[in-house]
Amino acid sequence: MHTLSGQTVLALHAHPDDESIFTGLTLRRLADAGARVVLVMATGGDLGGSRLPLEPGETVPDRRRRELADAAALLGVHRLVLLGHRDSGLPGGEGLRHPQALAGADPVALGRAVAEIVDAEGAGTVLHDDDAGIYGHPDHRAAHAAGAIACSLTGAHGYRMTVDREHLALAARDRHLVHGAAHAAGVGYGRVTAEIAVAVGGGPTELAVKRAAMLAHASQIAPDSVDEESFAATYGYEWFLPGENTGGRVGGGVLEALGNAHLLAGTR
Repeated sequence: MHTLSGQTVLALHAHPDDESIFTGLTLRRLADAGARVVLVMATGGDLGGSRLPLEPGETVPDRRRRELADAAALLGVHRLVLLGHRDSGLPGGEGLRHPQALAGADPVALGRAVAEIVDAEGAGTVLHDDDAGIYGHPDHRAAHAAGAIACSLTGAHGYRMTVDREHLALAARDRHLVHGAAHAAGVGYGRVTAEIAVAVGGGPTELAVKRAAMLAHASQIAPDSVDEESFAATYGYEWFLPGENTGGRVGGGVLEALGNAHLLAGTR
């Protein structure tokens, strides 16, 4: 694998724990290859609740910020930026009407805010949600729009994160956390295999780090939902579509430098 020293990659996510679930392997491998990794978190995950008791005076966003910092350290993140918007909740919910809800933010203003970070960091690559928000969550859709606008404004090479639903149907039916999230939202999720451009995989060490980063979000993720025996089959790949400023091409970007594990990579 080529060294990525001198490269900066910005990953934009909607909620704390998304970074570990959808890009944990990718961020750790980028950092290990020498890239500077900047993680931008749009919301505090306010409406996620907590499966564990909170400390006296602690709020859900307080807990989730602390968990996010722990996960980011495990994943090799060099800088963590919190945009401070509020979780919008599921489609059709009350959270969408909150004045600070991410889904209600001006997408151009949000994209410009992300673009300022891209420029300040000299990031040549931006990872952000796909057009459908992976599973249709309003905040993921907003993160897609912001990432796309930031790429347009800065010229950064974009990758749109998603999941391969056909792969998951065969290898991990109903075991990935996206399955429960999509069911709760009453929507579909992911893309078919033929649409995927890049898949990033990892070995036992990277998989162990990803699992530890997911479990750092203890208020949200229970250990039995990410059991070790099925973890590699369920979370062993992370998938991306070609994004902005690529002309739809595959190859030549920082993720391909990690080694493209996608089944159809050699046919493009």
